[in-house]
Amino acid sequence: MERTGIVTLKGNPVTLVGPEIKVGDKAPDFTVLDGGLQPVTLADSAGKVRLIASVPSLDTPVCNLETVRFNAEADKLPTDKVAVIVISVDLPFAQGRFCSSEGIKNVRTLSDHRDVNFGTSYGTLMKEVRLLSRAIFVVDAKGVVRYVEYVKEVGEHPDYVKALNAVSAATAA
Repeated sequence: MERTGIVTLKGNPVTLVGPEIKVGDKAPDFTVLDGGLQPVTLADSAGKVRLIASVPSLDTPVCNLETVRFNAEADKLPTDKVAVIVISVDLPFAQGRFCSSEGIKNVRTLSDHRDVNFGTSYGTLMKEVRLLSRAIFVVDAKGVVRYVEYVKEVGEHPDYVKALNAVSAATAA
């Protein structure tokens, strides 16, 4: 499935591959890699509220700032109830260097580089550049999507306040 007219990259329209995820949908499972090249799935964090941020590359300014911001916000959240995950197609080794240099300890960075399974499951894969578009998904402890934001221009920030409010609401439910 391909979708156009939803997202731009530097002002140019791109094609998103995969379905549009909507609030109320059952969150699709996915397989990505952790820093040790081990597979990680959505089911691995079952029972927690998940804030999943899809970003093009941690080596870009907005992705860097977004991840640093969510790391700071995650420090205020109950880790037994909430998982904050950032997924990109960066290699796991590059993600590890980024986390080490930026002091990222509260966010789990995961790589979709191998087969872009997350990107195609959540409709964030930009076909033209094989990177993930910027998007936020909040999935409750039962696996239901409670918040979605596909950021219109990839180079812009998501709405942090709305995403974090959705996490709070899902945690309180």
